[in-house]
Amino acid sequence: MDSNFIKSLLEQRANIWEEGKALLDAAAAENRDLTGEEDAKWKALNAAIDERDARIKDVEEAQQRSADAEKAMSDLLARSATREDRGDPAGAADEEARKFFRGEGGKSFEVRANKPMGSEEFRVLSKLSAGAGLNTVKTSFYDQLVAHLIEVSGILQAGPTVLNTTSGESLQVPKTTSHGSAALVAEGGTIAASDPAFGQITLGAYKYGKLIQVSSELVNDTSVDLLGYLAMSAGRAVGNALGTDLVVGAGSTLPRGVVTDATLGVTGVTTGVAGAFLSTELIDLYFSVIAPYRNSPSAGWLMKDATLGAVRKLKDTTGQFLWQPSLQIGVPDTLLGKAVHTDPNVAAVATSAKSVLFGDFSQYFVRMVNGIRFERSDDYAFNTDLVSFRCLVRADGALIDLTGAVKYFVGAAT
Repeated sequence: MDSNFIKSLLEQRANIWEEGKALLDAAAAENRDLTGEEDAKWKALNAAIDERDARIKDVEEAQQRSADAEKAMSDLLARSATREDRGDPAGAADEEARKFFRGEGGKSFEVRANKPMGSEEFRVLSKLSAGAGLNTVKTSFYDQLVAHLIEVSGILQAGPTVLNTTSGESLQVPKTTSHGSAALVAEGGTIAASDPAFGQITLGAYKYGKLIQVSSELVNDTSVDLLGYLAMSAGRAVGNALGTDLVVGAGSTLPRGVVTDATLGVTGVTTGVAGAFLSTELIDLYFSVIAPYRNSPSAGWLMKDATLGAVRKLKDTTGQFLWQPSLQIGVPDTLLGKAVHTDPNVAAVATSAKSVLFGDFSQYFVRMVNGIRFERSDDYAFNTDLVSFRCLVRADGALIDLTGAVKYFVGAAT
């Protein structure tokens, strides 16, 4: 299962999409809806595309696990002394982690980023495939954990700005609530003041935790990539919990989700299907976001996986499909030329549901407290001979530009 196999899956995916387009084009040419048989075939083709997506993801994960296991074995055989002699702090940190997981260190272990504080580190880690740049990122326990955390969260894949702080005190971040405006002024006339309006958002440090239990045999078996397993298990669990709140969190006792803070872009018209959208409405949503945000490299779409089936049917006024599949590993599909990200926490298409978001997701700030706490207990599950590990992560999030940087489509009634 190498890159050629993934390329073959991508080609199959593209061919399935071409078959689906032909089906829709034939119905459009006859100015009719899909027949029952055609609709069933369309749904089957969509399922086939999704199945290829899942297989591509599985193959990429298998390749990465194999690479991680090979690296772990190499490190264990060589030990990290050589790397420490070369002054490699990542090697020393990894060996410290291994000693902790084997019970040779203390009862707690804090994992920190190897790079300077800033969003660039997390933007690099969102490159989850080798072809998109993962091979350029040095693998460490921290890197693996954050990569798995991002993997299960659509909003973290969309390119938010990440503030990586060393401690968890309240962080005051200015937010823009309105922009100033200018007006035509007659000769000698008074220039009216029109200043932008600002507020403040307090980013806290909400705690997310995961308890992982493994057998003592697994801990003591040096041929097993224990670091990789724990990074995957903890990263995905924390990513699912945090990712939910970064999308729909209501604030106050939770992060403020991007859906919570986004502004209305387009309200759907009555179509006969509850909450459904038309191609013109997604185009309107696209242009409801002003050009500086719309043209940002972080501009993109966020919706539920199930919504993509409807999106794939849509055409513009020239008969071109709005959705285009990616033909390159690690590059997302596009809608109107902008990346499509999916997240299970976005609402499904329904009456009054905010089912599609578009905008500049770099205006959404995610605050991460630098340091992921791992604590070990040999006593918690003493009677089952299990070693318990506790992972704790502290984070918060909010949209800091409320002037329309990110907008949503809301479905109308039937």
